[in-house]
Amino acid sequence: MTTDAAAPAAATRVAPSLAVEELAYSYPDGHQALRGVTLRIERGERVALLGPNGAGKTTLVLHLNGILAPGHGTVSVGGLPVTRQNLQEIRRRVGIVFQDPDDQLFMPTVAEDVAFGPANFGVTGAELAARVDAALATVGMSEHRDRSPLHLSGGQRRRVALATVLACEPEILVLDEPSTNLDPVARRELAEVLLGLDATMLMVTHDLPYALQLCPRSVILDDGVVVTDGPTRELLADAELLRQHRLELPYGFRLD
Repeated sequence: MTTDAAAPAAATRVAPSLAVEELAYSYPDGHQALRGVTLRIERGERVALLGPNGAGKTTLVLHLNGILAPGHGTVSVGGLPVTRQNLQEIRRRVGIVFQDPDDQLFMPTVAEDVAFGPANFGVTGAELAARVDAALATVGMSEHRDRSPLHLSGGQRRRVALATVLACEPEILVLDEPSTNLDPVARRELAEVLLGLDATMLMVTHDLPYALQLCPRSVILDDGVVVTDGPTRELLADAELLRQHRLELPYGFRLD
């Protein structure tokens, strides 16, 4: 028997940052990249998406902001369905930081790059300036605001690319191989920034130690299906699971 008190509680339940239900997709050449993926990420969670090349990770990410449309199933972000009618708001809510920051930085100065996204979504004036200032401060790049991104190091450009997304105040932050080509210092600096964020995060990576450092939960995707979903440390401790899905920890790496 349901009590009257239960109804208001259900009505006020917060929608997850990401809800993917039975998502399937085939490319025009007939290759089926996703075969019924279901994934739920609650607000504030940090989740690593792991899997070998060709597993379907990129295809899944391209559904999150409506670049690809499902052949079957649904995707919603913060309770808003990913549909053609909602694309502008969905693309604000899903902040994707690309693997190569040069794909994301194209303005003459760092500050102009960070302002571009929110300005495109209609933010102007004092609010736009405040968002740029806050995003640059968050990633530790305020002093470089008037420099050209071309004159920054790889790690600095990666942090500026992150700031361009944070300035849009996304519902979920999607990171595509964030540690690629970073030296140890830049890798650590980026990790410190990411750990300091109060944000929902989906990190697509082959870097298993980075997944362990940043994401308490991991999902392994292979051949278009979720094969396991659980605590990152437990998954990485399962050598047979990693072997089956062509994942490998660096030689000599130990799980303490």
